[in-house]
Amino acid sequence: MTDLFGSSPSPTGTPDSYDASSIEVLEGLEPVRRRPGMYIGGTDERALHHLAAEVIDNSMDEAVAGHASRIEIVLDAGNRLTVTDNGRGMPVDPHPKYPGKSALEVILTMLHSGGKFEGKAYATSGGLHGVGVSVVNALSTETVVEVARDKKLYRQVFARGLAQGPLEEVGAAPNRRGTTVSFHPDPEIFGELRFEPARLYRLARSKAYLFAGVEIRWRCDPSLASPDVPEQATFQFPGGLADHLAEQIGDRPAVTNQPFAGRQDFPDGQGSAEWAVAWPLYSDGSESYYCNTIPTPDGGTHEAGLRAALSKGIRAFGELVGNKRAKDITPDDVMNGVELMLSVFIRNPHFQSQTKDRLTSLEAARFVEAAVRDHFDHYLADNMDRGRALLGSIIERMDERLKRRAEREVKRKTATSARKLRLPGKLTDCASDDPEGTELFIVEGDSAGGSAKQARNRKTQAILPIRGKILNVASATADKIRANSEIADLQLALGCGIRDKWDEAALRYERIIIMTDADVDGAHIATLLMTFFFQEMPELVRRGHLYLAQPPLYRLTAGNKTLYARDDAHRAELERKEFKGKKVEVSRFKGLGEMNPSQLKETTMDPATRSMLRVTLPSQYEDRQPVKDLVERLMGKNPEHRFAFIQSRAAAVEDDAIDV
Repeated sequence: MTDLFGSSPSPTGTPDSYDASSIEVLEGLEPVRRRPGMYIGGTDERALHHLAAEVIDNSMDEAVAGHASRIEIVLDAGNRLTVTDNGRGMPVDPHPKYPGKSALEVILTMLHSGGKFEGKAYATSGGLHGVGVSVVNALSTETVVEVARDKKLYRQVFARGLAQGPLEEVGAAPNRRGTTVSFHPDPEIFGELRFEPARLYRLARSKAYLFAGVEIRWRCDPSLASPDVPEQATFQFPGGLADHLAEQIGDRPAVTNQPFAGRQDFPDGQGSAEWAVAWPLYSDGSESYYCNTIPTPDGGTHEAGLRAALSKGIRAFGELVGNKRAKDITPDDVMNGVELMLSVFIRNPHFQSQTKDRLTSLEAARFVEAAVRDHFDHYLADNMDRGRALLGSIIERMDERLKRRAEREVKRKTATSARKLRLPGKLTDCASDDPEGTELFIVEGDSAGGSAKQARNRKTQAILPIRGKILNVASATADKIRANSEIADLQLALGCGIRDKWDEAALRYERIIIMTDADVDGAHIATLLMTFFFQEMPELVRRGHLYLAQPPLYRLTAGNKTLYARDDAHRAELERKEFKGKKVEVSRFKGLGEMNPSQLKETTMDPATRSMLRVTLPSQYEDRQPVKDLVERLMGKNPEHRFAFIQSRAAAVEDDAIDV
């Protein structure tokens, strides 16, 4: 989850002035170094490995275009990656638009430069915007490019996006052709992060599966090798995705003995699709989607086309064999537990972002559905026993889905009926019938509850206001706990029972989030609630369903920059680091109810921008007794234990170092 605190951009001018001097013009590759997240999604491990993918994808584009048959990937101990292909080689002649610069230098130092815009050099490619290798160059301490072309070898060196000299002809290369890109990611951008050999090894292997005609050679420094990552390996898979799927499934039994695999060109040279699908028994399933050899982990329109083809095909087969129940099959029934890979090649693909996690090209859905559907119809009808076996398995999944939905509806209706009697106007429920992905926010007071109701996602987030400090269950009798209306409302809203009557399957929300004010009273209420869950629903805590929201206590503003601070210490840190020497306007939130809904959503409730703490039991406390003893000392009936605990740790308060 992204932590909103401390994430706002810095202003370019002073807080009190806004004139021409406030306007910055970033040239060359400076925008990439200033805002790498815009180009590679951040500066974390995923972003670091995105650099490797950008360079490898350029070589794969040469292979897919029919100009390269071999790619070599080498990882050195010094965190340097080198990718070599035997393709045509980057152009080295002078660029007509930029006198004095070679085409190679333009490609490496200018955004939106490349040979993939008009489709003349590449029919299908992963590069769309001409920013890939230039971004790698911008975010590397050193990038060295060698090109073997026209029996000559050329070389140019770059550092942090800037050419360190002109392109040089360094010798003859009569038996060599292609491009070599070697780069070292910049620690100023990525800190101490290093390439993971296993991750790059899997990437190299997957690329070979995605294009059957290419040979990929892997090599790493001996110090980086492991049982899972050999020092050297060569990948070439004539069967493409079908080979990969067969290896992935291994000896596991499946619904059908033969996977559903195939390849089909799209009409009018618009591209092609290749797929491999199997339905193993007792499998959670895995789905992998690619476009022009680029992984699209979030799927997209090509995924939608495949889902439509498979679901329509199995329903049509059900109608063919006279199974009337087949008409109720949904795509989720077909895809439940499936293991599949889908790879498409299309012209001018459109992705959701520069990191290309999701394909959005509308025509891909239509092309894939048409390509797969005909093959799937033949796959089912050519062997009726195989078709009936798959249909029966999918209908079993459909029955399980309908059974779970019916159970959820009964539980929700029961709880709804009870709420009409016990929770008039208190619980504002979410719209989703499925507990997965839903959240119950327990908030302090009606005022905070009102703001939370306006800030919530109505589909997945429910709000339950409570009145002040609930009963301390650690020091209360069982009769007193049963008679407490706040606790009764909480139990009813959750629906899962307490103590020996706990039933996780009946829990109506996936996450229970305690959201109290960021002050001492709020911390006390949160402590009382945690005590309740630990004593009455310990499995809810143990299984990771309980969370603490992290609302801000302060709002800090200087000029057009606004940050939020969780507490006094965080406020002091932000003033020292983010607002150094600036006049800061500080607003203190007296409570959640004082925050407007948009602020509450942005800082505390939106999964995209909030941060939360999960409440659980450390592994050393599996027997629960040490934690139980601690709760008894701090929350139990004997105040002397609390007093002794406070006395023994009073000296640590000044250092903010109390350890419980």
